Parts: sequence; structure tokens; C-alpha cells
Amino acid sequence: MLVIPIFVPHVGCPHDCCFCDQKIISGNAVVPSCDDVRRTVESYVDIMPYYDVVQIAFFGGSFTGIPMSEQRSYLETAYPYIERGLVDSVRISTRPDCINDEILGLLGRYGVRTIELGAQSMNDDVLRRSGRGHTFSDTVRASELIKNAGFELGLQTMTGLPGASSEDDIRTAEKIIELSPKIVRIYPTVVIKNTYLHKMYERGEYVPPSLDETVELCAKLSVKYSSAGIKVIRMGLQSSDNISDSGEIAAGPYHPAFGQLVRSRIDYDRLLSIGHVENGVFTAYVPAAELSDYIGQKKSNINKLKENFGYKKVMIRKA
Repeated sequence: MLVIPIFVPHVGCPHDCCFCDQKIISGNAVVPSCDDVRRTVESYVDIMPYYDVVQIAFFGGSFTGIPMSEQRSYLETAYPYIERGLVDSVRISTRPDCINDEILGLLGRYGVRTIELGAQSMNDDVLRRSGRGHTFSDTVRASELIKNAGFELGLQTMTGLPGASSEDDIRTAEKIIELSPKIVRIYPTVVIKNTYLHKMYERGEYVPPSLDETVELCAKLSVKYSSAGIKVIRMGLQSSDNISDSGEIAAGPYHPAFGQLVRSRIDYDRLLSIGHVENGVFTAYVPAAELSDYIGQKKSNINKLKENFGYKKVMIRKA
């Protein structure tokens, strides 16, 4: 699948969430014009035939929060590529309180297939502390409207928000599962410089969870979603010049390969069930495509097996 990203930083969003600086996160400070959208899509035309599914995706802001005329202009720019058979559909990202029947009607006329909602948490107190400006019930209502209108529903969640415990984040996942989205994203909260959360952190009012705690939690969440038939399409912020330990992140469980850390943690538990031991040597055969995840970064799973069980040797081989 090829996703062509069009970033519209903070466009349409009526709130400044405590953790958010979309210009930093997306790497874009300028709102794209329709000509910018067209140029971006055209830059992918040569490789489109190599993918079975191609989507144009409006990310970064709350797409359905911008005026309807501007939504229509963006969609009218994208729609000719659907008519020409080059692009299959459009994906948008928005807020739960920016969805209604009129908006869904517009999106449906212009080839939108996937709508991702920034739910973040299903705990109203956590949402309030984070400055989200919407409630758990808004997410439920919007999710049902989206599914009933025939769109593919995606829900974006965050762990470690102000006031949220690991138990809160697990309950959020359970409530998300009840809404039966097609896809989910899991974003651990990180402290970005010059946000309100950064001020909270400097005042000692917010203490981010450690990387190890967050990896452990997200492994549990990922397994929950997968067991419910819900695909986790991203874990952790995408690395960029700004999003890095040496960039705009002041604190929090950031890692450039966060998703791999989580997959490796899940695979460690799987190794315990598929491996066998003979003469102090642990051996397991795993799918070739997943070998690096099973081994873990810097051989973390191999080292953990040796430390926890005293094996003389650990061999993880391609099946």
C-alpha cells in the first residue's frame, strides 16, 4: 500500500492540546495550497503502478474542522486522481467533535474511504487534563456515525497522558476495541519543547513513564488489539530532523525504532513458548521476515534469555 501524505499542520483544530505542536511533529510549518497538494501527488505518479492500493492522506490537522469550502477544495484537487484510476481513495485525520452527517456526505462524494479520529484516551478526566476539548462520548458518537456511513474507521490513541495510569491506558484500549475500528495507532506521549506539557514537566507536574515501562505497556495493548482483529498500523512518533533526542523532544519514552522495540517484547514471550532447550542451549525457529524482531535490538532478547534462565547459548534461526 502506498500512502501519499499531505500535512496540514494544526489546520481546523480549535484547541491547543498540552502535548501538541503539529508543526514540529509533521515537520511542516506551512499550510499547503491546492497546487502544493497537486505537486506532491504528481511526485508519486511514476511509482503508483507498483502498489496494489494508493491513498492520498490529509494528516496533521483536524481536516473536517476547516471550513467546508476549503475541505471541498482539497478534495476536488485529489479526486481527479481517483477518476483517472491512479489513486484508490483518500484518507483524512480529524477530531471526534468535528464529525457530522453533512461532513460525512461531503467526504463520501469525493472518494474518502478512511477516517482516523484522534481519540487519544477514553477517560474524560485525562482528556480534560490534556486540553483535548472533547469527551469519550464524542468519540463513541463519531465512530458510530463513521461506520454507519460506510467508511473505514481508524482510532489514534496516546499512552502516558497527564493523569493516565497504565490501567487507564489498558481500559482505553478495551473501550476502543468495543468500537471495532479497522485500524489503530498508538502514540506514547513525549514532551515536546515549548508546549504546555513541557511547562508542566519543568514544574514537576508531569513525570513521563520510562521507555521500558512504555514498551511493556504497548506490547500488551498491541496484543489486545491484534487478538480482537484490529490492525495496529503505527506505534511511536515517526523520526525526523525535529523529532529526535537531539531535536525538539525534551523528555519521554521516545525511540526512533519504538515499534520494533514493542514487537521484540511481544516476540520474547513467543520465544518462551516455541523454543526448546537441550544441554543448556536454547533454540527457536522463527519466520525469516521477523528474525530481527525476535533477536531484538542489540540482541536484547538473546541477552534476556541468557540472563533470566542461564542458558549457555541462545540460537534463534530462520524457520
